[in-house]
Amino acid sequence: MPEGDTLARTAAVLRAVLEGRTITAARGRPGGAPVERMTGRMVVSVEAHGKHLLIGTRDGLTLHTHLAMHGSWHRYRTGEPWRRSPGSAVAVLEVPGAVAVCFSAPTVEVLETRALAIHPVLSRLGPDLLRDAFDADRALHRLRDPERSTMAVGDALLDQGAVAGIGNVYRSEVCFLEAVDPFSPVGSLDDATLRRLLERSRDLMRANVGGPLRTTVPGPLDGWPGSAAGRSRGERLWVYGRTGRPCRRCGALVRSGVSGPLARRVYWCPGCQAGMPGTAMG
Repeated sequence: MPEGDTLARTAAVLRAVLEGRTITAARGRPGGAPVERMTGRMVVSVEAHGKHLLIGTRDGLTLHTHLAMHGSWHRYRTGEPWRRSPGSAVAVLEVPGAVAVCFSAPTVEVLETRALAIHPVLSRLGPDLLRDAFDADRALHRLRDPERSTMAVGDALLDQGAVAGIGNVYRSEVCFLEAVDPFSPVGSLDDATLRRLLERSRDLMRANVGGPLRTTVPGPLDGWPGSAAGRSRGERLWVYGRTGRPCRRCGALVRSGVSGPLARRVYWCPGCQAGMPGTAMG
């Protein structure tokens, strides 16, 4: 699933071609959201909030998409062949000289902008880590909600109602870098530790907004090139996707296991992150 840095990068790309321009044609999937209502309206904002993308018009409509596991937005020049099947397009916005296409997103809605404040999902999102005005105190307060006190901290970081933008890659990498057991209950951690997790998440995501090859491992390391482009994904990340491979810090074998109501796989080092529960081994 795309994480907050991916959505922020997508928003920046679409903003460059849509913002300030009038949509000359719009369409969605047959029987889907009435995307055609966006036709003839000027785009005034393209914003990411966590894993959600919002395209707003001057006269009060917003196109909301959530990409989930397989969705993506593409930008094309007018007349340029698409890289994916037109049959998987769920929203198409045409402006002079460019076309923005959303493929395979399960959530596509056309909303009155004024209704965003009461949207059942958007209104409950936690603070967005990538916003300039990110409120760490508010995010900490949401993590401290009594309903999350017994939740594993790795699962709490994925909870978009607590803090928006963190996905499965970052929750594993951040817990490793801060030497925190991802299965530790939130209530067992002090405020300083939770703040470190939030700050590290924000730092890593901001560092990765500018490029498509997400990396959390600084280069050069062990003879690898300094550029992420010269490394495989396994070389760009500390623990994510590296089950059974030696930890780069201590040599212990990286482990993985599923966690949380969505059964997402989390990765950790049993040497660097003490107290791993044996039942979670993968």
